[in-house]
Amino acid sequence: MQLLRKAILDDSFLLDLDARDIESIFTAALDQVVGRGLLAADKRDEVERLLIEREAQSATAIGSAVAVPHVYLDFFEDPVIVFVRLKKPINLGAPDGVPTRFIFVLLGPEGRAAEHLDTLMNIARIMSDEEFRYDAQIAANKRAMLDALDRFAKRREPATEEDRDEATVSELQFTGKPFGGLIADMRRRYPHYASDIREGLNTKTLGSILFLFFACLAPSVTFGGIMAEKTGGNIGVVEMILATSICGVIYALGSGQPLNLLGGTGPILVFIAILYQLTEALELPFLQVYVWVGLWTGLYMVLCAVFDVSALMRYFTRFTDEIFAALISVIFIVEALRKIFSYFTTDDVSEAKALLTLILALGTFLIASNLSRFKRSRYLMPAVREFLADLGPTIAIAAMTTVAIFYTSVDVDALAIPDSFGTTSGRTWWTHPMDAPMKVKLGAAIPALFGAVLVYLDQNITARLINNKDNKLTKGGGYHIDLAIVGVLTAIFSLFGLPWLVAATVRSLNHLRSLATTEESIGPDGAAKTTIVKVRETRMSGFAIHVLIGCSLLALDLLKFIPTAVLYGLFLYMGVVSIKGNQFFERLNLWPMDAARYPSNHYTRRVPMSTIHKFTLVQLACLVSLWVIRSSPIGILFPVAIAALVPIRFAMDRFFEQEHLLALDAEEVPQEEFDRFQ
Repeated sequence: MQLLRKAILDDSFLLDLDARDIESIFTAALDQVVGRGLLAADKRDEVERLLIEREAQSATAIGSAVAVPHVYLDFFEDPVIVFVRLKKPINLGAPDGVPTRFIFVLLGPEGRAAEHLDTLMNIARIMSDEEFRYDAQIAANKRAMLDALDRFAKRREPATEEDRDEATVSELQFTGKPFGGLIADMRRRYPHYASDIREGLNTKTLGSILFLFFACLAPSVTFGGIMAEKTGGNIGVVEMILATSICGVIYALGSGQPLNLLGGTGPILVFIAILYQLTEALELPFLQVYVWVGLWTGLYMVLCAVFDVSALMRYFTRFTDEIFAALISVIFIVEALRKIFSYFTTDDVSEAKALLTLILALGTFLIASNLSRFKRSRYLMPAVREFLADLGPTIAIAAMTTVAIFYTSVDVDALAIPDSFGTTSGRTWWTHPMDAPMKVKLGAAIPALFGAVLVYLDQNITARLINNKDNKLTKGGGYHIDLAIVGVLTAIFSLFGLPWLVAATVRSLNHLRSLATTEESIGPDGAAKTTIVKVRETRMSGFAIHVLIGCSLLALDLLKFIPTAVLYGLFLYMGVVSIKGNQFFERLNLWPMDAARYPSNHYTRRVPMSTIHKFTLVQLACLVSLWVIRSSPIGILFPVAIAALVPIRFAMDRFFEQEHLLALDAEEVPQEEFDRFQ
């Protein structure tokens, strides 16, 4: 690493070289060496010829967008490195199939093989670090490159005693004292507040805002419409949009993990619908019961935050996370398909309307899906490809809405938006809690226990999925802060008849991915592998998204132009995209696959196929059970069923070998899995 540092200090590097082939790269690099007086001008052509011949014999691209061409001759006195970062990556035949962006030209004297191998090893180690590759890709000058090297060196330093002491107070560890977890979260997360703002000032954040505005508005409108049906109009679209906006802004500004996006979720919708049915059966006023259940639920949540109850989430593992994420993904996909195909089974819907609805929904899905993959295309400039990929869902919505507007011969359904701002049923906003009878005030504490379990799990499981180590987040989370904020908002919103909002899994995962820089490589089995290199951990996107959602209440007439079919397509896209990276679905895909074509990864190499299938079968049975309970008359027990996944996972220790469970239920993909592609 010292040799590379010396090369940068000596200005022996070229940033954003505009070269289309290896020959022009060698020409520019050797011009540098000659200019520094490290190579005689009359020897230059010979060195270039040998470099080209060496490249023709065997490609020096080692993967991870890195190539290390080298030549050693007796007229060099000391080793020389020229670091080149290309403006546009080129294909140099890397084993992982990734085009090469970084070239280290190594020159030096003969007879120093050990030093040469040491240099190669250091370069491979440095460039296998995803954060360094990201820093090297965006570095604008010498100082930025040296800072990237310093950060890499710091990451490689052994932990000090102070670091180890700090690590013991982890995000999910009991502190043993009231407010201990909250204080630890604040000390961990709030020092990054300024960088949370700075990291949001870029075009990637803009693309995320435009995409997630529609991606959050769509479920707000949809869930609001469904909730109006399930609550007799007491809570509807306007209430959902208003709550989403206010809650989202507050959470973005004050939360410990601003990558979470709060919103209405299927489990919360089910709980509120069941609560309404109970009040109807018991002949109790729904809003009064709702207020007190919300107040009790909020109190339980704040107490959980005060006494570090979120630390229990450490008993949840990838096993439970994958099932919960799969459930939410399936809800999005099934609900989208059910809405689309309901047009074909309803008698009073014309065939033209049903067909256009299908075209608009699938068009939105296909355009968004294909544009999201466009950054890997061979066409257009890299900046244009990335721009189109980031704005893919927004472009899809605009394109299909335009099609619907100009296709005037068929009257497709548009968003069900009221003409003016106000409650859905015309009720007053405020419900005075003291108007409720004492039996409601006290009795509400019981269903609130189930509500608290559901809010706790819905919020914290999503937070676990976002904070997963595979996502390469660096600023830490804030489980206790976030739970306290959600608890307070739940209590306050209940007083106004607004819906409860928690971290929404699909929207949060899409938020994270929209802010992520990723790399794709081709493994030895030919399968594509996408890994996250860096995520812009910012509050700006969440803040702007929810400000725009609030502004949509001022433009209700404009929202009416968006067909519901377009939102169904967006729902479908979000559900399908959120499947990506879920190992449960990857292992399900192994069932019909030819065994000879199984991918080579950390669990297929360590665990017998029969064990993998049994583990996946248990997860599938749990997923089906959750779906059945969610849809049954005992749906209010749905939160308990989710919590039951933890003891089920513990029970599996008796039927599976520990070594196999550790591989299948690993908290993160082992580093060796990434090293295989370096």
